[in-house]
Amino acid sequence: MLRTQTTRPTPGAVKTLDAAERLFSVRGIHAVGVEVIATEAGVTKRTLYDRFGSKDALVEAYLRRRHEQWWAQLQQRLACAAAPAVLAVFDAYLAASDHPGHGCPFLNAAGELPDGHPGLQVVMDHKRQVREEVGRLVEVDLADAAPAELGEHLFLLLEGGIAHRGIDTGVDHLRAARALAEQLMAAAQ
Repeated sequence: MLRTQTTRPTPGAVKTLDAAERLFSVRGIHAVGVEVIATEAGVTKRTLYDRFGSKDALVEAYLRRRHEQWWAQLQQRLACAAAPAVLAVFDAYLAASDHPGHGCPFLNAAGELPDGHPGLQVVMDHKRQVREEVGRLVEVDLADAAPAELGEHLFLLLEGGIAHRGIDTGVDHLRAARALAEQLMAAAQ
């Protein structure tokens, strides 16, 4: 499980993370340098480096914060979700405040970050947690009737819908994936 931040970030760190999030989501991680981030945040490069140490650490912090925000929103949805609750995971992605034309920040980062980058581990942990949560929810929703592979199938539907959200901006594959997941859950009951 991804660890959550235990210390409160400084105002300069928050402004830097906010600016990095805006810039990374529109331009990508590699296309944005620390000077641009610092300027957008209204801080100096020294402040950026004092707070994060490196661009790699800033990218990791950005992805970790995105995970924490998204995961908290998912847990809120799950707390009041009707059965089958697994559909709330699809709904969480549908309601995400991301710019649909820019796709999933985790998948985008996975495509840009090299092996060994600390941010890539955050991406892998995020996707693992989502996969595990989908599987857990399928088991809860269907109890003993849950086919072993159904959770994995729903996760793959979810990921495909998310990936195409950033590619086919005129077609909502994520909604189609949710509708198919609803059909599969109904058929499994």
